[in-house]
Amino acid sequence: MKAQPTNTADELPSRAATLDLVADALCLNFTNTSSGRGTPMCQEHLRQWENLLAWAEHAGVIDAPYRRALERSGEAAGDETLRRALELREAIYVLFRAVIAAQGVPAASLQPLNRVLSEAMAAAGIRPADEGFVWGWRDDEPQPMRILWSIARSAAELLTGPDLDRVKVCPGHGCGWLFLDKTRNGKRRWCEMEVCGSRAKMRRYQQRRRAAAESAF
Repeated sequence: MKAQPTNTADELPSRAATLDLVADALCLNFTNTSSGRGTPMCQEHLRQWENLLAWAEHAGVIDAPYRRALERSGEAAGDETLRRALELREAIYVLFRAVIAAQGVPAASLQPLNRVLSEAMAAAGIRPADEGFVWGWRDDEPQPMRILWSIARSAAELLTGPDLDRVKVCPGHGCGWLFLDKTRNGKRRWCEMEVCGSRAKMRRYQQRRRAAAESAF
């Protein structure tokens, strides 16, 4: 199973700030910042630190003031966080693809997740909320890695929770996005019916028309 995506569409602008968040789990939406892994249709949207910040705000991991604070964290810190973000993303993707395929989970793929999770647990704390208490992060100063802490916690909760068998991969042509099937009957097939589902229907229609035309001769 291929971990790192092959970029063939770098000339296209990144859509990190506008990607559809259709996976119903933060960690899976994060894996979907790349699509079409291993195909000529592969697209990578986290090419720069600024792309990661844009996606994190778009996905609700951080808010606008925190993003502005992180933008002042320095190029070196941003580049290192992006490197670790891509490492974590591909590890999470490999883990869930192995689960979906009922294959053995590669031990090496757990290492990046556990490293970030360990850092997240050390920075986690309980804070009061309007109704009771919630998990939060102790922010003495802006931490670029905080983006990854939330993602790692999401992945850990999904891997150890009751919905693991509801994680699926979209069969759309050149897609490969992951999603959590929250439908009551567990029959969700596509990341987005309006996109991959509609394209599949159109391809089937075109194939039937070609077959009918060929049989007419």
